[in-house]
Amino acid sequence: MASAKDVPAIAAASSIKFALDDIAKQFSQDTGKRVRISYGSSGNFVAQIKHGAPFELFLSADRRYTQQLEQAGFTQGDGDIYALGKLVLAAPKNSPLQLDEQLNGVKALLASGKLSRFTIANPDHAPYGERARQVLQELSLWQDIQPQLIYGENVSQAAQFALSGSTQGGIVALSLASAPRFKARANYIEIPQQYYQPLAQKMVLTKKAGDTAKAFYSYLQSDAAQAIFEQYGFGKGGN
Repeated sequence: MASAKDVPAIAAASSIKFALDDIAKQFSQDTGKRVRISYGSSGNFVAQIKHGAPFELFLSADRRYTQQLEQAGFTQGDGDIYALGKLVLAAPKNSPLQLDEQLNGVKALLASGKLSRFTIANPDHAPYGERARQVLQELSLWQDIQPQLIYGENVSQAAQFALSGSTQGGIVALSLASAPRFKARANYIEIPQQYYQPLAQKMVLTKKAGDTAKAFYSYLQSDAAQAIFEQYGFGKGGN
């Protein structure tokens, strides 16, 4: 029977939850090894790892956060890009918000005074929130939409807000909006990548990484794992 030491703690950006759950299940079937995954915002995980959290592998939603850990001496090497994240504008099926690539529907609803709640992940520590803010700034919406913004602690919580009906819509991860459980309740449209800096999602082993964490790290770069990421709307990883 495997000891607890053989089941490494993995810190992962919430944007990859559905994909990574599938990959971890496949990894277990293929290797007999297990991993224990915690999901949250990348910025919060950096703080936790710096304060001694026992994570052996960190899958960030943006390379900037893995670089912070590398520069502080907490990692083994500089890591690898495992996927490219994408943003969508999403809204519950009963929302009055019209979806379009330039967010004209958001502007119209805002101008009419009928936009009351719009969600993004917290831009202070969630990369998808940072990029959502970039989109709103690029399209001259950031200042006007401030009073209506509801922040999710991470992009997974923002997706819950955007798709459950507790807001009229929001900017969230394609990987979450396209998952069957959300697709049934909401509509979405991909936001052109010209409006935000690329979300190069990078992973890195920490100094605490053991054999199973290293095996999982390698598995994440396999064709099988990359195919699952692509099913959830991610672009292909690589340096």
